[in-house]
Order: sequence, then C-alpha cells, then structure tokens
Amino acid sequence: MDSALVQNPAVMLAMQHSNSSGNIASRPLANHTAMEQNPQVETVLTCNSTTPPSNPTAAGLTMTLGILFNVVALIILVKAYNRFRRRSKATFLLFASSLVATDLAGHVIPGALVLRRYSASTGTTVDQASSFHCNPAEPDAACQFLGGCMVFFGLCPLFMGCAMAAERCLGVTRPLLHARLVTTTRTKMALILIWLLALCVALLPFFTLGTYTSQYPGTWCFIRVMEGTEATDLAFMMLFSGLALSSLALAFVFNTINGTTLVRARLKKRSCSQRCSARSHDTEMVVQLVGIMVTSTICWSPLLVFGLMSATRSYAGRLLDDKDTYKWLMVTGVRMATCNQILDPWVYILLRRAVLRKIYRITKKQASFKGSVFRSGRWNTSSFQSSDKNLSFKKSVSLLAGGNIEHPI
Repeated sequence: MDSALVQNPAVMLAMQHSNSSGNIASRPLANHTAMEQNPQVETVLTCNSTTPPSNPTAAGLTMTLGILFNVVALIILVKAYNRFRRRSKATFLLFASSLVATDLAGHVIPGALVLRRYSASTGTTVDQASSFHCNPAEPDAACQFLGGCMVFFGLCPLFMGCAMAAERCLGVTRPLLHARLVTTTRTKMALILIWLLALCVALLPFFTLGTYTSQYPGTWCFIRVMEGTEATDLAFMMLFSGLALSSLALAFVFNTINGTTLVRARLKKRSCSQRCSARSHDTEMVVQLVGIMVTSTICWSPLLVFGLMSATRSYAGRLLDDKDTYKWLMVTGVRMATCNQILDPWVYILLRRAVLRKIYRITKKQASFKGSVFRSGRWNTSSFQSSDKNLSFKKSVSLLAGGNIEHPI
C-alpha cells in the first residue's frame, strides 16, 4: 500500500511540496524509485519549478489589444484598396492588407496556445504536463505546432516587408516598367510564394533539421537553443536568423533608394499636378514602409541575435555559466517580437496621408501662433519705446519754448 501511494503522482507532488518539513526525509530511496518508474512525474516536477504565474490577465489584455488594432488597420486598408483598385497604389495596399492579416493570424493562433498554457497553470501539475508537455527531450504536438507558428509568423512579415520595399523601389525608380510588370495577379502569386517559403522553413524540424522545444518559463516553444543543442539545431537557427536579418537588410537598402529618389524629385520642383499627386502617394507609401522596417528591426532583432548567440554557445558547451542570463534574454526577445504584431497596425493607422496632413496643419498653426505672439511682443516693446521717446522729445521742446517766453532777447 505504501509503494502504491508513493507511485501515485498526486501523492508524489504532495510529498515534494512538503519536503521542507522533513516528512519524506526517511524515504528518499522510495521517491527515487517512484520517479524512475514514472518519468512523467519527474517531468512534472521539472515543469513545476518553472511554472509561470497563474494570472493570464496581462497576456489576455495584450492579445485583445493586438486583435483590436489589427482589425482596425485591416478595415482601413481594405477600404483604401477598394478605392485605389485601378491605381499603382493597389499593389502596395494588397501587400499591406496581407501583412496585417498575417499579423492578426500570428497574434491569435500562438496567443491562444500561450493562454491555454496560462489557464492550465491554475490546475494540477499533472494537468499542466498533459496539456502542454514541457520536457525538452520529448516535445508534444502542441509544442511542435507553437514552435512552427513562431517561425512561420516570424518570417512572413519580414519577407512581406522586403517584398513591399522592392515593389516600391521599382515603382519609384522605374514607373513604366512597374506598370508593365507588376499586376494584381502577380502580386497574389508573390504572396503565395512568400507564405509557402516561410511554411517550408517552419516544417524543416519535421524532416530532422532542427527541433522545437519548450522554452523558459514553459509558456512558449521555439528552436532548441538552450540545452542539448546539436548541429542540426544550430544550422536551423542560423537559417532562420539569416533569412530574417537578410530581409531586414534588403528592406533597408530598398527604402534608402526610395527615400533618396523622392528627395531628389522634390528638389527638382517639377510643376505638374498629376506628377505631384503621384509623388505624394509615393511619399506616403515610403513613409509607411520605413515605419514597418523600423518597427520590425527593433522588435525582431533581439530574438534573432540572442537566439543565434544562445545556439552557438550551447553547441560549443559554453552556456552553463550564463544560462540564466540567456534565458532572460530569450524571454525579452520573444516579448519584443510579440510587440511587432501590435505596433505594425499603428503604422497604417497613423502614417496615412490624411493623418499626416492634420498633424502638419496643427503643427503649422502652433508655429504661426507662437510667431504671432513673438511678433506682437516685439511690436508692443517697440511701441512703448517709441512712445517714451516721443514723450521725452515733447517735454524738451516745451521746456525750451517756455524758457524763450520767460527770457526774451
């Protein structure tokens, strides 16, 4: 009967929690035997040591805000696409709408799995292990799916941002070639190829290239970069980081070309209303692309760099001393990457031409108001000074005139 109680996972957990009171000090061999006979209990105890807080309020609030912002941005882009369907901006708007829709899916699907992990942490520890197995050596289907989602929804926005910058570079520098080559059908084909490429990369661990494992503190899964990193894991992490960073670098090059071309065209001051209208649309799109690039670089670079550093040091066996530091760096990186899906919609909400015009008008009014106050202050000061001079002059004249009357020659 005693051995049956020891082998019961619930009793084992109770004994583990009461270890500090000395209740199981006399039975260490039984505990060790039970853990060997039931490896799930050992995994449960390991997961219990890194169980996240049981309050999912912050994660739920972040997910709700992300969904709300992405839906608003998607509505704005769909309306703009219907309005500019036959213009050169339609291609950009189709790319942008697909990017926001991908961000929305990437926010909902992994977020639901993370919320499931948070909700499971309120139950028993055995339920936690069965709902989201966190043994790094044997990740379950949910962990594999979440890791694949992290890679897929991480690469898609970066690939799309690079493709949008390349499309605008062709439209700004070679507008006639852009009108002949870039069509709605080819844009949709490019989007499908981007999604397929990201999906192929995300599915590589299912073909023995890399592994998805649970990451600290057990609420998310990613490429194995912390413990037991093998050559295939390092190669997969290098591929993922290389593709993502290359996309950011190419987007920077294309946006730099776009910006310099538009500045040169602005300096030439061509007096053509149709051309100026086209340049205005180009400027709006390039400003939005720069906003997307800056947001993606700030949000995704930490996870890419920290993941590559962790995988390299873990594969070389030099991660033991700084393991806690790299755990914290990876958690910080994934939180910043999650913010990208929340901040991306604000690029389209705020950096629109109508909003920028309102901001410009408000700024111009404030500047003109300050200038008028400054000029009025200068006018009042000069008027006071001139009135004082006139008064002193009149007094001197009256004194001289009075002196002449009292003492005539």
